[in-house]
Amino acid sequence: MSASIISPPQTVIIVHPKEKKAKCTVAWLRGDPRFQFFRGPRRPDDLSGYVRLAMDGPELSATDVSAGLLVLDGTWKLVDRLAPKVNEVPTRRLPPVQTAYPRTSKVSDDPEGGLATIEAVYAALWILGRDVTGLLDRYHWAEEFLHRNTDLWASFSRSQAPLGNAP
Repeated sequence: MSASIISPPQTVIIVHPKEKKAKCTVAWLRGDPRFQFFRGPRRPDDLSGYVRLAMDGPELSATDVSAGLLVLDGTWKLVDRLAPKVNEVPTRRLPPVQTAYPRTSKVSDDPEGGLATIEAVYAALWILGRDVTGLLDRYHWAEEFLHRNTDLWASFSRSQAPLGNAP
């Protein structure tokens, strides 16, 4: 009798409708079966069993390994407008992760610890022990991002050999 392998739930990414496609760091993940995209404010009807990446809440950990991951994509100001649409989904924050994305906002300051969406998705999936193969393949600052967070990657044990772009 062989053990059955249960696939993790798809990561749901809700993109704010005003997010500029040219700046979207997760656009190339569309069509990847690990992800399901929605154009906000649209969202899945049922998000039970999901946790939402946010700047607050308990830290994402092994206790969340079976949960689905919900990510809001857009500028910080736009994401704040989407959050009320999914306020029933418990929030989780990432441990300190250093961004490699060059930020230059003329409108507002980015929050301390702010990441590009692809960086947050990669870090969250790494922490949850999920497949990160190819996630950073088209991210211009991938090498710098991986390098800046070497200690973080080492601090989370993986049940399998690192995949894809894993450090």
